[in-house]
Amino acid sequence: MSEDVNPVRRIVAGEDENGRAVIFSDGPSPDVMIDPARPGFAATRIWATDSTPAKIKGIRESLNMAHGIEPPKLGSVCRYVTYPPEKNFVNGVSETNIRDYFAAIGSPQACTYMPDAPHPYMQKTETLDFCYILDGEITLVLDVEEIDLKAGDTVVQRGTNHAWSNRSDAPCTIIFCQHDAAFGN
Repeated sequence: MSEDVNPVRRIVAGEDENGRAVIFSDGPSPDVMIDPARPGFAATRIWATDSTPAKIKGIRESLNMAHGIEPPKLGSVCRYVTYPPEKNFVNGVSETNIRDYFAAIGSPQACTYMPDAPHPYMQKTETLDFCYILDGEITLVLDVEEIDLKAGDTVVQRGTNHAWSNRSDAPCTIIFCQHDAAFGN
């Protein structure tokens, strides 16, 4: 993990063999993806599921599932993502840097990079995302418009082509709960 990334405490609770509520784990989430082209960027996976309804009995850990921006088919994923201010890197990031990031996180197909796109990190996934701006400020960049967001704002993202642009001088943290969805009717 990068030295400029803060660990995210993750507590996993469930029922033991006798049906009593207990803590299974308490510590930093062991699943953190960084992007070398964006110093300070960190995507910390908190939990993932691979079915709906989600299985809860006998599950003590879920981070052994394959990586991807998208959740597993019929599943969900919860992430804590820190976006650093981009003024120091956005003009120097290359298409190769961006495609390498999407490949490293397990979702090369999500990358919609184009030289004339409104932001280099444009992406699109077949997901329904609930996004909560925990702290800082960020701009949601869409194909033809943008909206500025601040701590406490929420976004319901329904499979749109988008990017997150931190144009401020401080990091921004977003909590994402992403659910498998379908573009069809």
